[in-house]
Amino acid sequence: MDAALNLDERPRRRFDSDADRWDAVVRRDPAADGQFFYSVRTTGVYCRPSCASRGAKRENVAFHASAVAAERAGYRPCKRCRPNEAALRDRQAEAIARACRLIEEAEATPGLAALAEAAGLSRFHFHRLFRAETGVTPKAYADAHRAQRLAGELKRSGTVTEAIYGAGFNSNSRFYETSTERLGMTPTAFRKGGVGATIRFAIARSSLGSILVAATDKGVCAISIGNKPDELLRDLEDTFPKAQLIGGDDGFDALVAKVVGFIEAPRRGLDLPLDIRGTAFQEQVWQALRDIPPGETRTYSEIAERIGRPRAVRAVAQACASNRIAVAIPCHRVIRTDGALSGYRWGVERKENLLDREREARS
Repeated sequence: MDAALNLDERPRRRFDSDADRWDAVVRRDPAADGQFFYSVRTTGVYCRPSCASRGAKRENVAFHASAVAAERAGYRPCKRCRPNEAALRDRQAEAIARACRLIEEAEATPGLAALAEAAGLSRFHFHRLFRAETGVTPKAYADAHRAQRLAGELKRSGTVTEAIYGAGFNSNSRFYETSTERLGMTPTAFRKGGVGATIRFAIARSSLGSILVAATDKGVCAISIGNKPDELLRDLEDTFPKAQLIGGDDGFDALVAKVVGFIEAPRRGLDLPLDIRGTAFQEQVWQALRDIPPGETRTYSEIAERIGRPRAVRAVAQACASNRIAVAIPCHRVIRTDGALSGYRWGVERKENLLDREREARS
């Protein structure tokens, strides 16, 4: 998983020549917005490349590196595309960002009408734009945020009831409808470090080192790879210090063997029931990772595009970094745009090794 989250993998087209710039103007290419501006001599106006105004003749058009440069050349901003202001896409993104902050900071989840009003949009337009920008509905975003808050509240609060209300749930009954689905166990068990929960585990050897596989009754909750078995077990104990950790039986050993077998011979494939605990966004990313065929790779930007969040590249990288289930959620198949492997929670050398094996098996 990527430890270097200060990257922006979203590719940007370059418009280095006037021919490229003119082509972008003719196509009204939004990807060119912000990279240059164009002015029209006959109207005295300058615009963004994506402006929907009536097309100008090439001989009347000049290009400028910035809005300031265009105004210094004597041109005034177009009233239609408002090139001297933030781009519409940026204004919309900021409006949705404000709505997200409002959801995160509110004691109780704001209604759709209140969120739309804060964003300065109609309820219908806000709902559609929010989903396009974040990949989820406002309600799903609020539910995921409350689930995150709840995990923290359960560890800090004196009682489960206090935690439920502290996380923004209006009633116990509403919370308990989805608590197990989000936490992977009952809230009381989660609050007490997994008390009452049974997690089976086993540690095996592979050519990549020691492998720990752990599972609840819902599915696999952790696959870790390392050099020292005791460190892998300690990490599991730190995550669930009060859970009942028991060694797996023969049936569980078969599951572990399946994981090891995939590592040694990727052509076998790996399809396991998983107990995934994450936000709605993380789960979208993790599912997109599982859709990448063995032997193939995707960039962070391609994953962001796949889930309908083209500008959420860094958030995708963070979701990859939060993955605790190696190989079954194949974050090793995600690389940077320049082809670099970047970071990996279990070591870049293991990432490279896994990819090499999958490519060989595929060929």
